[in-house]
Amino acid sequence: MKKYIFALIVAAAALNIQSASAQTDAYEMMVNGVKVIVQPTKNDIVEIQTVIKGGVQNYPVNKAGIESLAMSALTECGTEKHDKNSFKNALDKVSAQVYGYASKDYAVVRMNCLAGDFDAVWPLYVEALTQPKFDATEFARIKNVAIARLQSQNSQPDNAIDNFADSIAFAGRDYVKDPSGTPAILAKLTPAETKAYYNSVFTKSHLLIVVVSNLDKSTIESKVKGLLGDVKQGQPFALKKSFFRVYKNSFNAETKALATNYVEGVTSGPQPGAKDFDAFMVAMRIFANRHFVDVRTKNGLSYAPQAWFSAGATSTARVSVTTTDPNKYIAVFDKLVDSIKTKGFDAEEVANMKITYLTGFYYKNETNSAQASSIVSNEVLHGNWKRSLTMVDDVKKLTLAQVNNAFRNYIGNTVWVYQGDPKKVTPVYFINGTLKKGDNPVSH
Repeated sequence: MKKYIFALIVAAAALNIQSASAQTDAYEMMVNGVKVIVQPTKNDIVEIQTVIKGGVQNYPVNKAGIESLAMSALTECGTEKHDKNSFKNALDKVSAQVYGYASKDYAVVRMNCLAGDFDAVWPLYVEALTQPKFDATEFARIKNVAIARLQSQNSQPDNAIDNFADSIAFAGRDYVKDPSGTPAILAKLTPAETKAYYNSVFTKSHLLIVVVSNLDKSTIESKVKGLLGDVKQGQPFALKKSFFRVYKNSFNAETKALATNYVEGVTSGPQPGAKDFDAFMVAMRIFANRHFVDVRTKNGLSYAPQAWFSAGATSTARVSVTTTDPNKYIAVFDKLVDSIKTKGFDAEEVANMKITYLTGFYYKNETNSAQASSIVSNEVLHGNWKRSLTMVDDVKKLTLAQVNNAFRNYIGNTVWVYQGDPKKVTPVYFINGTLKKGDNPVSH
């Protein structure tokens, strides 16, 4: 075990050196009114991500899915110069990638190729962004594929409980919208409507561009100027953050004929940019480990209990289990949370989790693509892209008290949702809690 910990320390130290070097080299510049962030590399891969900020804040709930369809259409429906097949053939010829996707906070159009192929791929990337065709036949195809995918996902219990939790927890908020939409909404979207939507958000005010490559500054600046030449400024835009706080426990159930019962809980988490964000991130990872041990190992209540921090413009902490005995689960959960709030985590597990988290973070960020994605999320959500480069130092400075206080400050009243057999669950345990109750389900 000591050898393992020592290896993690060595790895983290090495990554810290790499991070410091990257921080020195990375830079930002304004090009035609758009921020461009550049992370120089010593490899021959070019990764460019053009970001459209806003996500679910950009469209009403009855148009959920329109941005996701638009992102797919950019490369799947051809451009004004290339049909879908010739566009893809040109990319395949040099093993390059150009595609888009949408999330709750922003959409991204990626380009990835070898540096030697950059001059051949860049014009295709510009075409996809500035001259998408939204061909009716191809649009109908990608829409049908998206609908079939949603129908398949909705039939899976794990996905269904997540959607149910979102619909309850985020009612009346932008985050209630699923970026993928619903089959009913997607079915009504037209190529013209979707293209018009894309044109409305592909404006300088919504854009951010991140480049991770060994391209020189003058080349990047020249190419981006060409890309943005005819792009409109658009109305000023700023991503709105919304703090999620639950003022009393709630329980919502749906009867479903399932082999087991599904439970999910949603509670608070710090907004990106908050001083205790990193501390809570570490706290939730330790809690996830303890939750797993208590629920599965010690009590055998669930095969794969989960707990995680879902960070975004509206951040939440979440737990989920599949179990045949939901009443015993909530008793174990309450006892675990109460124990941590009373006694706190111990110094050793906090120290170990800091090392584990940092090592995993930087191993995941070895590729140009992952580095670009990290810069994007930190710039859009935290307003500080350099956070992706200073993570080691930030986390290393965290104290035991900070981690404990973060957990105590946010984990509390919870929105509980349930799908399964209503006869197997007692809602009052989830609403009122199980601690110091005469009728404790653990004793049953």
